[in-house]
Amino acid sequence: MPRSAVSCPQHGSDGGTYRPPARVGREAVANRAVRIESLDHLVLTVRDLDASIAFYERLGMNHVEFAPGRHALAFGSQKLNLHVAGRESEPKAAVPTPGSADLCFLVDELDPHGLDVIEGPVERTGATGTIRSVYVRDPDGNLVELSTPL
Repeated sequence: MPRSAVSCPQHGSDGGTYRPPARVGREAVANRAVRIESLDHLVLTVRDLDASIAFYERLGMNHVEFAPGRHALAFGSQKLNLHVAGRESEPKAAVPTPGSADLCFLVDELDPHGLDVIEGPVERTGATGTIRSVYVRDPDGNLVELSTPL
């Protein structure tokens, strides 16, 4: 299987291979139809809904059941939607996988008390400048970076 292909029984006409779209050239980017302004939500696929909710609530997020059986963790003006592995909502990622995310959250205070810090505090480059970060893992093994701007 080519390096860019991912085995996926629900996608692809060749018996189950998903291939990402071809890269877009500079001309197409110049003639874009939309411009991304911000992130509304992203989806985490989790093994244990209750464990994930408990972990992220410790970080100050608020659990919301926004429709029957649909769960999210709200913070600021964004949210993390939670899909339980094997019971994902449609449409979903080509290969929804618990523990495959690497997330960075800005926090009001870098106090990882009670969390198992795997690295930090260290200085890193964030989206808008230098940040000080600590790294922890959530119950599914996702890497969670907690940061404050410097």
